[in-house]
Amino acid sequence: MRMCAPVGGLLTALAVVFGTAVAFAPIPRITWEHREVQLVQFHEPGIFNYSALLLSEDKDTLYVGAREAVFALNAHNISKKQHEAYWKVSEDKKAKCAEKGKSKQTECLNYIRVLQPLSASALYVCGTNAFQPACDHLNLTSFKFLGKNEDGKGRCPFDPAQSYTSVMVDGELYSGTSYNFLGSEPIISRNSSHSPLRTEYAIPWLNEPSFVFADVIGESPEGGDGGDDKVYFFFTEVSVEYEFVFKLMIPRVARVCKGDQGGLRTLQKKWTSFLKARLICSRPDSNLVFNVLRDVFVLRSPGLKEPMFYGVFTPQLNNVGLSAVCAYNLSTAEAVFSRGKYMQSATVEQSHTKWVRYNGAVPTPRPGACINREARAANFSSSLNLPDKTLQFVKDHPLMDDSVTPIDNRPRLIKSDVNYTQIVVDRTRALDGTVHDVMFVSTDRGALHKAISLENNVHIIEETQLFQDFEPVQTLLLSSKKGRRFVYAGSNSGVVQAPVAFCGKHGTCEDCVLARDPYCAWSPAAAACIALYQTDGPSRGLIQEMSGDASACPDKIKESYLQHFFKHGGTAELKCSQKSNLARVVWKFQNGVLKAESPKYSLVGRKNLLIFNLSEGDSGVYQCLSEERVKNKTVLQVVAKHVLEVKVVPRTPVASTSPVTRTEGSRITSKVSAGPTQGSFPQTPALQVTTPSAIALPSSPEGPTSMSCEPKIVINTVPQVHSEKTMYLKSSDNRLLMFLFLFFFVLFLCLFTYNCYKGYLPGQCLKFRSAMLLGKKQPTSDFSDCEQSVKETLVEQGSFSQQNGGQPKPALDTGYETEQDTMASRLPTDREDSQKIDELPVRDRPFDVKCELKFADSDADGD
Repeated sequence: MRMCAPVGGLLTALAVVFGTAVAFAPIPRITWEHREVQLVQFHEPGIFNYSALLLSEDKDTLYVGAREAVFALNAHNISKKQHEAYWKVSEDKKAKCAEKGKSKQTECLNYIRVLQPLSASALYVCGTNAFQPACDHLNLTSFKFLGKNEDGKGRCPFDPAQSYTSVMVDGELYSGTSYNFLGSEPIISRNSSHSPLRTEYAIPWLNEPSFVFADVIGESPEGGDGGDDKVYFFFTEVSVEYEFVFKLMIPRVARVCKGDQGGLRTLQKKWTSFLKARLICSRPDSNLVFNVLRDVFVLRSPGLKEPMFYGVFTPQLNNVGLSAVCAYNLSTAEAVFSRGKYMQSATVEQSHTKWVRYNGAVPTPRPGACINREARAANFSSSLNLPDKTLQFVKDHPLMDDSVTPIDNRPRLIKSDVNYTQIVVDRTRALDGTVHDVMFVSTDRGALHKAISLENNVHIIEETQLFQDFEPVQTLLLSSKKGRRFVYAGSNSGVVQAPVAFCGKHGTCEDCVLARDPYCAWSPAAAACIALYQTDGPSRGLIQEMSGDASACPDKIKESYLQHFFKHGGTAELKCSQKSNLARVVWKFQNGVLKAESPKYSLVGRKNLLIFNLSEGDSGVYQCLSEERVKNKTVLQVVAKHVLEVKVVPRTPVASTSPVTRTEGSRITSKVSAGPTQGSFPQTPALQVTTPSAIALPSSPEGPTSMSCEPKIVINTVPQVHSEKTMYLKSSDNRLLMFLFLFFFVLFLCLFTYNCYKGYLPGQCLKFRSAMLLGKKQPTSDFSDCEQSVKETLVEQGSFSQQNGGQPKPALDTGYETEQDTMASRLPTDREDSQKIDELPVRDRPFDVKCELKFADSDADGD
């Protein structure tokens, strides 16, 4: 009965996940579009699926494994290709693969799935090889494959769509993948020449797993127990301990010991140290459970006492796009494996198997434990010396009853309306000495989120669109070398290199501080936002407040503004380049706040201000302010300043005595830098702008010194400033209008000709149709006599009834090509033809003529 509570909580979480998703929607403060940032990209024409990345910090080289190719790129600038090696599939293997029902164009190729360092001069590379996985050695000096052609079974998946993971430890490959063509036999193995090991092929060990990540974590010298290095595998599998109406997925962490040699009699060439436990990532107060693991990153840092691992999770029923990031201490997982309870299978009603907690005696040495100092003291120097009782117990009890819980028992980040795919984490120190774990999380839409935890709240610093086509990010790699910190992202189309921060994009001190980016600080000396990891000098004088307090920013000495001149009665648009998604735009006019939604004013894109029906009272200073709330404080900063002057144009003719510059537009804008002096406008340079209907105002040859002295200007009499929704109606669109006119004219001609040819139009159009039909082939001679008799019968005197002594009616159209006989007379309509035929005597009706149409429906006499 103990298992009912966890199952009930899990089902409740799955049921309410959709209703509570809307509550978790932290917004990235800044969104960088792909065109706004300078990203370095690499793509080789004809090569796709850049899914394997390996970074060599010593050689400053990024190795990329793609479909049928491996590349060596400059880690500082990945657009510079250093070497390339191709590993293509032979046509014979492609044909055999296609015979098995696979696609020759997509599946029957060689997808590089394993790219691991083998030595200082070689890489170990494995590929699917048209559903015949193979491995080879890549020489880094010549950058050519050595032709080893080792069997990749158990090291690399058969199908490129199957899950996989691998890690190289002391020249031995530890991998998790499928062992057969169908992918129905999962395996976690060690490929070693002297001691190969694998998991038991049984549901309690692995039940339809989806492998995510693997890494080795060495034993700490301060451990004290003389333990062994351990290799951790992360995956999601179908639950065996919970019962549900469909397959319930459970995230797992499994562990094996590096020194495992297998059993002597029991578990021969099988893991004797394989144990697995459930990973918990949930929000209990909101009944949210994230039970599908997407990616894992192990964080190692000199300041960390022990490694941490971050995981990206999503719910199994994830129609709303909900994702979470949970962080775990390694000691928490190790405590579950070394001191936790086991689970065992129990038979219910002689047929049903249920997993419950095992409360019996545990053999000694502890099942699944690595060989440590205590085991050696008991003369167990190797797993080959372990008793069969211990080995049989671990064979039957690979699942732990205890779960691995996250730090603070809650996720670090929960985000709705997004599906996270990959994660890397960098630990950095801010100016105040605090340490922050910066999470870089990619999405299935080709974006990268950068987030940190600030006082128990998550702050998404920015969102960067890495790939222009919004394709999913398949792999992430972090380079945290001093002075060079990049994030590398691989997708189906290529690889992108992005810096960890875009500090230079913050133009003001307030914007730099409000970003709350631990990588960035404001330099008053340089008057710019700089990256701390790129500076070698002292940090004295730099401004960085992770709380978002911008009061330390210096006062602005110079303030620039834009000056505009508009015609009376026109419409003006004042732009405001506000990037923060957390800020609210406020417009002020003459130090008074404007009501944006009114008949006089309107906002375009929630930023730009539209002013309708300009009058002289609208002249003055307009300010766009950014209002951002940080820690119960509101920070206001002037983003843009506009000086607007409305001119009343007199209705008098203008005699042009000198040529002027012709420029389209309705306003004159000049960017002026204003000093600290207030109360008067600065000197404005002389401007000349006109249109065909412009009026020039005289100006003094001397420069203006106050508002009474106006600059030389030309004011447009036709307002051309509109909102963005009406900018498509311009005089420059004449070619588009002409094209539309020609298109509809040709369409009209086509429809007119078609209806005329079909006879839907009366009168002269039918004459044209008849003339067109004259050019067709005449009937065969077999019917000429019959056709002639029909014509004679129809035109015989008195054959048609005459009304009121009128003239005989012309012959009717019998369906034969006789239009040439009726060209001189008016063609009757179909309704008139029907009435005339009905009025004829039976013997005089057209098709009552006795004419034997012997071959009308056949081509031979015998038909």
